[in-house]
Amino acid sequence: MVLRCFSGSMDGHLRAFGAADGKMIWDFDTQREFDTVNGVKAQGGSLNATGPVISAGMLYVCSGYGQLGGMPGNVVLAFAP
Repeated sequence: MVLRCFSGSMDGHLRAFGAADGKMIWDFDTQREFDTVNGVKAQGGSLNATGPVISAGMLYVCSGYGQLGGMPGNVVLAFAP
């Protein structure tokens, strides 16, 4: 089993780090427009309000935080392995 730590940042990036050595192993830039399942226009931004959630094999993260100088947005992203 590979253990990872996920971290969101004010620059809009969601990163995964190896739990054993702390090395970055994945980086996803959320600061862009997304096609959505409900057709509503969505834009990612800073990841500062809430942390990533892992449930039933999926990783969920809210992208967009306009407070404290952050980049606003309005998207919830879901990642599968």
